[in-house]
Amino acid sequence: MNIQNPAGLWVRVFARVIDGILITVTLGILFYLFYGDFFYQGLTWVDIVGIAYVVGLPVLWSGYTLGKRAADNRIVRVDASKNVHIGTMLLREVVGGIIYSFTFGIALVVSAVMVGARKDKRAIHDFLAGTYVTENKPEQA
Repeated sequence: MNIQNPAGLWVRVFARVIDGILITVTLGILFYLFYGDFFYQGLTWVDIVGIAYVVGLPVLWSGYTLGKRAADNRIVRVDASKNVHIGTMLLREVVGGIIYSFTFGIALVVSAVMVGARKDKRAIHDFLAGTYVTENKPEQA
């Protein structure tokens, strides 16, 4: 394992909050424009856009989302391969999210403790996908 400069709990929380605000505000404005309301019930394209954002953007942007970029950290593979790929991000975000939901958030709390206490700062979703969050910049080709 080649884990270098892992990002801590609070910088990771900051990045998630920024991403959450960006997604919520952007999609809220779109819903207001199209439906006349800021909120829409049910699993719709809004959920798909949110999932596409957290899964797709890191694949296209060297492990960054807008929140991670603002927090100056990014998602990388433990095996030191160049970038995360779609399968990695699906495991990390979708399967990880399902686990957190089915355990009623208990696994999320355990993950937060893991990031706070472990030297490698890896959470459950990081172990599932073989990733970690680092403060290192992408290598320039």
